[in-house]
Amino acid sequence: MRKGMFALAAVGLLATGSMAACGDDAGSGSGSTGGGNAAPGKVGVILPDTKSSQRWSVDDPKFLKAAFDAAGVPVEIQNAQGDKSQFQTIADSMISSGVKVLMIANLDSGTGKAVLDKAKAAGIATIDYDRLTLNGGANYYVSFDNVKVGELQGQGLVECLTAMKVSKPVVAELNGSPTDNNATLFKQGYDSVLQPKYDSKEYVKGPDQSVPDWDNAQGGTIFEQMLTQNRNIKGVLAANDGLGNAVISVLKKQKLNGKVPVTGQDATVQGLQNILVGDQCMTVYKAIKEEADAAAGLAIAIAKGEKPTTATGVTKDPESGADVPSVLLTPKSITKATVKDVVADGFVTKETLCTGTFAKLCTDNGIS
Repeated sequence: MRKGMFALAAVGLLATGSMAACGDDAGSGSGSTGGGNAAPGKVGVILPDTKSSQRWSVDDPKFLKAAFDAAGVPVEIQNAQGDKSQFQTIADSMISSGVKVLMIANLDSGTGKAVLDKAKAAGIATIDYDRLTLNGGANYYVSFDNVKVGELQGQGLVECLTAMKVSKPVVAELNGSPTDNNATLFKQGYDSVLQPKYDSKEYVKGPDQSVPDWDNAQGGTIFEQMLTQNRNIKGVLAANDGLGNAVISVLKKQKLNGKVPVTGQDATVQGLQNILVGDQCMTVYKAIKEEADAAAGLAIAIAKGEKPTTATGVTKDPESGADVPSVLLTPKSITKATVKDVVADGFVTKETLCTGTFAKLCTDNGIS
């Protein structure tokens, strides 16, 4: 999957260089402005849920709306609340209303493809946001290098286990949703780091299970069963901060929190606080504003009847074999020593993070 993926820095995301692979079709949908002289067309955005991560309820809507508002492009942003039927209903409404661009973060590839097919049939340009819709045929894909995200998680867990001088640790893997292609890529990344450890018998492969729909409550139940079956688990590769916190909640019941390193992803306030207190080993920071700005930049150009231009790579769809023009951003590993970087970047505020008992921890770790 990594072949053909370019991890891009924030600089130059919308620099000159046309996406020839998309041709002119991406800008020829309903409501064409004929070169940007008329009012721009409307953009529809469908986000997946509000439970799996704070980003979908707080961060992405905020950053996307700000980008579209600044460009004077009308946008409708809705959340499917984890409901596939609702996802399709929202899409049908947006398509019927005559949006010129439809941007989706799918719940699964089946639902996503059905929506993208309807949009394309209506002459609407399509963007896969954060999650690639397998065999979906979107005009563009904007995300992070998700294999790299997994590699950072695997490397982070190895570093924490090494620092704790754990010998032959049993490692449990709590993976994301089996219907999310990103979860597949994350696992590909961290298994590329962990499998050699298993093969050399330096580590022992423990229970390995996916969590339907990234549901944190289910994740906690699954991990509790894992720990009941194997009390020797000494490290947990949790695929995001929500699942990581579910694991930590179970470990707390057994007074094992802080003794068993746990990974995460998304740099949520909760995840960062767990890192500061020592219950979570690391997280992965994905600069969501950069992702939102990159996706909005593509949509804005199309909405204005312009041909999108961007520094780009391509992502090969593993099902259709198609090369999807892509913008793939670079993730960053965050540990206790670098939590301050997330605050300095403005993603999380000191006021939100450093509440109550965390105030002193913030001061001790250079967060200002």
